[in-house]
Amino acid sequence: MAAVQSQEPFALLQEIETRSQQKALGLPQKAEVRRTWSGIGFRIGEQYLVSPTDEVLEILKYPPLTRVPSALSWVKGIANVRGSLVPVMDLKAFLEEAPIKLARESRVLVIQQGGFTSGLLVEEVLGMRHFFEEERSEQLPGFSANLMTYLGGAFKQGNQVWGIFDMRNLAKSPRFMEVASRG
Repeated sequence: MAAVQSQEPFALLQEIETRSQQKALGLPQKAEVRRTWSGIGFRIGEQYLVSPTDEVLEILKYPPLTRVPSALSWVKGIANVRGSLVPVMDLKAFLEEAPIKLARESRVLVIQQGGFTSGLLVEEVLGMRHFFEEERSEQLPGFSANLMTYLGGAFKQGNQVWGIFDMRNLAKSPRFMEVASRG
């Protein structure tokens, strides 16, 4: 401490500045800001899809179901989800493909559109997916014609194309709302 008092005030300030600059981390670098889009990724068959996070209420393991008499084959049944009855539909079968074979990875995406809550059985949920806006594309290679009706574009990351599945469009579909068998 005695050495500090014997220095001239200006010399002391220069020494403090030198030590501070040696230990400083530096100013933040100018970073490029890129807009991102986030959604819930899931898979049906070999098709990778993503829906906006605000369109999926929750993700459930396959729940116990009560069958619905005279319902179409893609209607799996009714689940009791915390006291609310939720119809569960096989999304792959709805799209006129082979029904989903239940597996450990199978999940139900719970959606609510226009006051109507329903569950969509998918083969696998792949978690939160993040995309840069420049990865967005309107081209939809490799998606089935029935699925393309419900897609609002796609994102391409590397070799993987993720279709943007529009839950609102699905819920507005008259075919989705008509679950009773006609025969």
